[in-house]
Amino acid sequence: MRLLRMKSGHGEVLLAEGDVDVAEEEEILVAEFRRQIDAGMWAAVPVESAGARREALMVTDFEEVPRDAERVIFFPRAAGGR
Repeated sequence: MRLLRMKSGHGEVLLAEGDVDVAEEEEILVAEFRRQIDAGMWAAVPVESAGARREALMVTDFEEVPRDAERVIFFPRAAGGR
């Protein structure tokens, strides 16, 4: 699994990578996931639905991420508004 952050002008930036079936690597993934959420980022897991339509599953906890997910993408919340 790869944890990626979307950065304007840079695309996807690799934050962490590991195998969720290896305890030490999963701990690293969980810690980085929590760090990004605590920093106010949103997290999305790309999924494909019927008809190959691309969608994303929004998650707020690492336990919500499907074990077979290839990547989790973090992005900043929209700024502005009232």
